[in-house]
Amino acid sequence: MENPEFKIPLLSREILDRIENKHLDLPYCDQSPFQILDIYFPDDCEGPYPVIVHFHGGAFLFGTQRDVNFETMLRGLKRGYAVVSVQYRMSKEARFPALIYDAKAAIRWIRANAKTYSLDPTKIAVWGPSAGGYIVSMLGVTANNPAFEDLGMGNAEFSSAVDAVVDWCGPCGGFLEMDPAIRENNIGDADHNDPLSPESRIMGAPIATIAHLVDLASPWKYAHRNVPPFLIHHGEADPIVPIQQSIRLAEAIAKEAGEDRVRFQRFPGQGHHGEPWYDTETMSDLVLDFIDAVFDEKDKKSC
Repeated sequence: MENPEFKIPLLSREILDRIENKHLDLPYCDQSPFQILDIYFPDDCEGPYPVIVHFHGGAFLFGTQRDVNFETMLRGLKRGYAVVSVQYRMSKEARFPALIYDAKAAIRWIRANAKTYSLDPTKIAVWGPSAGGYIVSMLGVTANNPAFEDLGMGNAEFSSAVDAVVDWCGPCGGFLEMDPAIRENNIGDADHNDPLSPESRIMGAPIATIAHLVDLASPWKYAHRNVPPFLIHHGEADPIVPIQQSIRLAEAIAKEAGEDRVRFQRFPGQGHHGEPWYDTETMSDLVLDFIDAVFDEKDKKSC
C-alpha cells in the first residue's frame, strides 16, 4: 500500500532556514506525538503579534504542519503576523471529533502561552485548505459548544474561539452530499461514500451507514448569528470537494449571521487545493487583505 505520508512534499530546508525567528515542534497536548505546532515570527516588527493559525490538508489521512503548501501562509510574516502551523491527529490514529478537540486545544494553548511568545490573544485568525478548511470552519461555528471540546486536554480556563476564518475548499456542506454533487457537476469520481474514503475513515465507519453522526459533523449545521467573519474560496471545477459544499456553508452563514459575515469567492475553471493557482501571491493577498480588514477593526498594529 502507498505510504500516505509521502503524498505531499515538505517545505524545503532553504525556506525554513530563511526564517530565523521560530519555534518548532512545540507540544500543545500530551496524548499523541502528532499534537505539536510550529510558530514563525516576523523579522521587522515587535510583538505582541496578531496570529494566523494554519491547519494543513491531506484528506484527514496524511500531511504535516510543514508541508509545501504552507509556504503560502508564511507570506503573512511580511504583514506583521506570527504564523502558527498545527499538526493534529488524523484518521490512521483517531476518529472524529478528535481532530476538532486537537484544533481547539491548540487555540487554547496559543492563548495560554501568548505572553511567552509575544502573541496577541485577541487577534487569532485560522486558515486551512481542504481537510484543513473543514477544521477551521468547525472552529468558527462551534465556539463554546462543549460537544466539540475536550477541556481535559489542557488550558481549560482559556477560550478556543477564533476571530476570523479562511476556508479554502473545505468539505463543509455535509459528507453525504458530496457524491450527488460530483455526479451533478460531472467532474471527478463519486467515491466519498466508499467504506475506505477519507470521510469514512475519519468518521470510523462507512458514512452511508452513520447518516446521523455525519449530520452532526457538518459545519454548515452550526452556523449562528455570532460566528466570526468567514472568507471562503472554492474552484468551480473542483473534482474532489464539489463547490456545492462551500455554497451550502456560505448560505447558512449568510442566513444566520448576515451576508456581511461571509465573503464567498468562486473561481471558474479551477480545481482543488494543491493546484498551483492556489499558491499564487494573488490568492494569498486576497486572504491577507481579508484578515487585515478584520483586525483593522480591532486596531491591528502594523510593522
